[in-house]
Amino acid sequence: MKPSEMDILEIISDAGQAKNFYIEAIQEAKSSNYEGCNELIRKGNELYAKAHRVHQQLVSEEASGNEVVITLLLSHAQNILASADSFKVLCDEFIDLYRRVDELSKR
Repeated sequence: MKPSEMDILEIISDAGQAKNFYIEAIQEAKSSNYEGCNELIRKGNELYAKAHRVHQQLVSEEASGNEVVITLLLSHAQNILASADSFKVLCDEFIDLYRRVDELSKR
């Protein structure tokens, strides 16, 4: 089975946008705007989940015994998805640190 280019581009687009939202959330946390930060994380999570669902369908397809053709574009999509996942983890850690710094500076 060769995945459709539209599915692959959806992964790239959604995961890329999710990564950008996570980066923006870190910047908002740096400015102590946690309300804006939370909204950006929510948006990022929605897009990441959407991209992950498309990717998971491809993984399930292959796990069912149907060969999935790996193209350079699909490899790129997987890379972007993994990058978004890493940024999500880093985003959570940075925001936690900024909250702690803000709490300590208020003492």
